[in-house]
Amino acid sequence: MDTVRIWDVRLEMLEPPAVVVPPPLEAVEVTHLPAPSVERYRQLYTAVGEQWMWVDRLLMPDEELAAILQHPLVEVHTLTVAGEFAGYTELDRRAPDDIELAYFGLAPGFIGKGLGKYLLNWSARQAWEYGPRRLWVHTCELDHPAAL
Repeated sequence: MDTVRIWDVRLEMLEPPAVVVPPPLEAVEVTHLPAPSVERYRQLYTAVGEQWMWVDRLLMPDEELAAILQHPLVEVHTLTVAGEFAGYTELDRRAPDDIELAYFGLAPGFIGKGLGKYLLNWSARQAWEYGPRRLWVHTCELDHPAAL
């Protein structure tokens, strides 16, 4: 039997999540980080994505990345646990009626604690507050196995 590999997957939601996932730990907070600097954003991106070989935003020219981050329809939110960075989520609302969960992930020390379910649910509920037609995300086999 041949091995099947999943290289590129696009997932979508066409309605808001029916369940609210509570924070799995004490002192969990999601905070909006308005228009982060390129340097700050790349720190978050590397902290979450280095182990999954994320490179797109590291290779992107500073001016191009700054234009995305400064756009009023792009939102970056950080997840902290007891004040320590635990992950982030990025919602891109630039396409009419669609919201892309552009980036989402946890810092290595916070994987396996239920925070991914919590942050994903939080992100989806936040996105649906804007009344989109759909929420979608792109992932691939290089991401955490639970991403699929």
